[in-house]
Amino acid sequence: MNVLRKRPQRFSPSLGAIYFWLFTLFMYLPIGLLILFSFNDGTTLSFPLRGFTLRWYEALWQSRELITAVTNSLLVGILSSLVATVLGTMAALGITRFDFPGKSLFLSMAAMPLVIPAVVMGVAMLIVFTRIGIPLTLWTVGIGHVIINTPYAMLIVAARLAGFEAHVEEAAMDLGADYWGTLRRVTLPMAAPALAAAFLSSFTTSLDEFAVTFFLVGSDTTLPVYLYSQLRFPSRLPLVVTLAAVMMVISVMIVIAVEKLRRMTS
Repeated sequence: MNVLRKRPQRFSPSLGAIYFWLFTLFMYLPIGLLILFSFNDGTTLSFPLRGFTLRWYEALWQSRELITAVTNSLLVGILSSLVATVLGTMAALGITRFDFPGKSLFLSMAAMPLVIPAVVMGVAMLIVFTRIGIPLTLWTVGIGHVIINTPYAMLIVAARLAGFEAHVEEAAMDLGADYWGTLRRVTLPMAAPALAAAFLSSFTTSLDEFAVTFFLVGSDTTLPVYLYSQLRFPSRLPLVVTLAAVMMVISVMIVIAVEKLRRMTS
């Protein structure tokens, strides 16, 4: 009895695999170069590097304007993300658990900020705040970020609420719990990963948002606005590169956390 030997299969990458790796290289090579040049001892972004240094990172901690911008961005990001998550959760409960007149219209209007360009949103809100006499401060920036982030939070939470059956809530009510007790003890705990993912997604968007912030920030400053303002000075370019590298690393870490939470909800 002859035993047929299998020929070793040669590795032949498919067109899809080639496209994937080229796309990955195109997306992440600039990020890698950005982080690499943040350790460059020179002030020009060119090869070869003049040496390895950490002085640009030290300069970040010594910049009072930068610390103020970071503090403002964190404050606006946390507060606006909390409000957007709460409003998005309320909207998600409404569209997944209730039927009411105008439900389709409500869903379309709630998702409208997803398709409107950020520049248009910023100009529109600037006109509104100016006409009604509201001064431009970090509060107006926070309102703009809430408007932008609420649809994202709504869709994330709604996807989770649609993932488990409504009879779980009905069973809790049959055991004597009222609607608010069921919401607090059953629905929200089951949707906790989605709530966390909605908050982190909103925080990432708020931290990186520039167009709306630029029109609504007034005399204050946030991290993206500060980063843009420093590009006018060539001597500050290494500091800008280092700051951008730090923001990129933080954003990637948050995105990874959101993806893990998303997988927990699926």
